[in-house]
Amino acid sequence: NMLRKLLLLLMLCIIFMTRRSKAAAAAAPSASKTLIWGPGLETNIFLPARFFFIQTVDSTGRNFTTSPGEKTFEVKITSPTDPYARIWIQILDRNDGSFLVRYRMYASYTDLHVQILLKDKLVGKSPYVLKGAVYHESCDCPEPSGALWEKNMHCPASFSQIESDLSVFPSVDPDHNTHEILRRFGKRHSLCHYTIKHNQVYIKTHGEHVGFRIFMDAFLLSLTRKVKVPDIEFFVNLGDWPLEKRRASEKPSPVFSWCGSNDTQDIVMPTYDLTESVLETMGRVSLDMMSVQGHTGPMWEQKISKAFWRGRDSRKERLELVKLARANPDMLDAALTNFFFFKHDESLYGPLVKHVSFFDFFKYKYQINVDGTVAAYRLPYLLAGDSAVFKHDSIYYEHFYKQLQPWVHYIPFKADLSDLLEKIQWATDHDEEAKRIALAGQQFARTHLMGDSIFCYYFKLFQKYAELQVTEPKVRDGMELVEQPKDELFPCYCARKKVAL
Repeated sequence: NMLRKLLLLLMLCIIFMTRRSKAAAAAAPSASKTLIWGPGLETNIFLPARFFFIQTVDSTGRNFTTSPGEKTFEVKITSPTDPYARIWIQILDRNDGSFLVRYRMYASYTDLHVQILLKDKLVGKSPYVLKGAVYHESCDCPEPSGALWEKNMHCPASFSQIESDLSVFPSVDPDHNTHEILRRFGKRHSLCHYTIKHNQVYIKTHGEHVGFRIFMDAFLLSLTRKVKVPDIEFFVNLGDWPLEKRRASEKPSPVFSWCGSNDTQDIVMPTYDLTESVLETMGRVSLDMMSVQGHTGPMWEQKISKAFWRGRDSRKERLELVKLARANPDMLDAALTNFFFFKHDESLYGPLVKHVSFFDFFKYKYQINVDGTVAAYRLPYLLAGDSAVFKHDSIYYEHFYKQLQPWVHYIPFKADLSDLLEKIQWATDHDEEAKRIALAGQQFARTHLMGDSIFCYYFKLFQKYAELQVTEPKVRDGMELVEQPKDELFPCYCARKKVAL
């Protein structure tokens, strides 16, 4: 009888261990079922840092929703024509079962092979082969056809902000604007007057503070290395505030700015901050739309249930936010890192605090986005994390705000902050809804604010603006050529037809 009991117990143990082993196998990442996709697997999507995605899937076909471990996958990128390919690869664990893989090439190669490995097994359809010439960022090799470039880049057919901005200009006269814009804005503001002619960039600066031209110069050079840009002549406002007021009685002048507002009608571009982060990803910037995705902090359930903010005193509402936090420390952690615009009254605003790494913001469930001198340019990075963003009701906007929806992508609060505590309490009481908003905001940033989208936006803006021109763009007196940087160490051979001059 005892023997029968022991045999029965042994059989039950074997059944239990077998089921447990099968469950463990099902829960493990599957090399054949894991999904791989993204622009970095396509030859003709030419970006400063290319990228693609890995979605971990188990053997039953179920997507992982938490990290399988940051070292789960290995990525190798090689060229059969060059055994010493200079390519820097980073695998960023997005903590939701997916990974962002980015790589920056320091020379151009032929037939790039991308291998994704899981414990030495090839994942998905590896190796992915980028056939033909694959160009690195400093390679001057523009696609002659703008339509083909847009198709290769999967650019959208239109952007609502561009359509709105250009709708007030039935036509654009570069000859007239050359004199009129300088007459109206040239003495009190800092401007760059650009002409792109035969895909070469020319500039003349006006005003005292023109250092920010470096951002625009760099982007125009990068874009013209990738695609033939239509001949175009335009003015860029280098200041924070948009310039052209909304007046029904006057014919507006077309001025390009990095920020728009409800009482102006400037033509809005992606901010210099976001633009530079695209160019310098895996370069001299540490905060960019990709790096944020690999540093989103603890899982939602482990985040601190408070709202968080750090910044300088560039708007009165920021001071009020700090006072609100000092009175309600259980709901809100907000402090100033620098005083410049207002008098520092420590009794009201507390001591200045040290800068906190932006990635550490995401230890908190809720992020406050409150205006600075104009729109707070940190919003793209806040959305890309996995905290719920509380957005200040504001007259200012960036190029993508029209696509955002309150209570879908962010939680709105009033300009005077009068309902902020109430909104934080709502999020605390409605945790699942707040988490859903956080994830929707994050998905928006992943879809609309990556480098490929920024290049598409600029090109579409220039293309549509060029179509409005009624006189020929000219290289004006005093303009100088903005030269392409020389890459003598790793020159590239352009296999495309050279752009006709």
